[in-house]
Amino acid sequence: MTFNDNAKLDTSRVSKRGRNTGIAVGGGSAVVVIGLFLLSQFLGVDLTGLAGGAQQGTQSEEDLNCEYGSEANADIECLMVGAENSLYDYWTDEAPKLGAQFTQPNDFVLFTQSTSTGCGQASSATGPFYCPPDQSIYIDTSFFNELRTQFGASGGTLSEMYVVAHEYGHHIQNLLGVMDRTDRTDTGPTSDSVRTELQADCYAGAWVAAASTTVAENGVTFLESVTDAQVADALNAASVIGDDRIQEMGSGQVNPETWTHGSSEQREKWFQTGMRNGATGCDTFSISGSEL
Repeated sequence: MTFNDNAKLDTSRVSKRGRNTGIAVGGGSAVVVIGLFLLSQFLGVDLTGLAGGAQQGTQSEEDLNCEYGSEANADIECLMVGAENSLYDYWTDEAPKLGAQFTQPNDFVLFTQSTSTGCGQASSATGPFYCPPDQSIYIDTSFFNELRTQFGASGGTLSEMYVVAHEYGHHIQNLLGVMDRTDRTDTGPTSDSVRTELQADCYAGAWVAAASTTVAENGVTFLESVTDAQVADALNAASVIGDDRIQEMGSGQVNPETWTHGSSEQREKWFQTGMRNGATGCDTFSISGSEL
């Protein structure tokens, strides 16, 4: 999607953590251990076994110089700021319709290589994620390059913002109590874990459909209307991070009983459901497994 050039951006809810000064750790089976530990606590893209080791060390806060939508169209970090701004405006109005009292994530963090979180130490190997204990979203923007080069995604700004919108959807689920009511250790194509992830995909689609109506603090709408080509990019991103696709890339074998995020087909379907029906049409929990 394209930002309106003169839409005012607000960086106050987004933080940037500088590059680690520590040394690399992990690799091989160690990455698997780190990934499994984190996956038991946070919600994000499961890249276990596909990415490199973590970095541990100290990080510093850095300034984000993003003032207008024109910068979001030119710079990935400002794009993340713009996406957060639009999502914040959308969910401020939409969350109460679902029965949630809206509060913003405690933090929306852009980081490089690795960072400390309420769910433990996280690295690029985990992909973007939401951590329920500290109610924060963490984005290593290098993941978007991996989407194209390692996963074969077509790219595009909406595919990148879809990932952010999915993680923001997890925050809405947390506000609604979904995290407390579901068994996120369960796996399989109809498990609570998959239903949780598909609902977040649906919430992302709902935001996309309404994104061009979200308004910046200076009264300018954040985004231009979405195009069919941009939607195709987002659907492609959802597809390439389906459990079946990632398993094929990793071991070459697909085992649905271990799925935690849903198949490529499921993820595309629920993104489109959100675009078509809005956030109130994203109930993935009361339907039968065959309807997923």
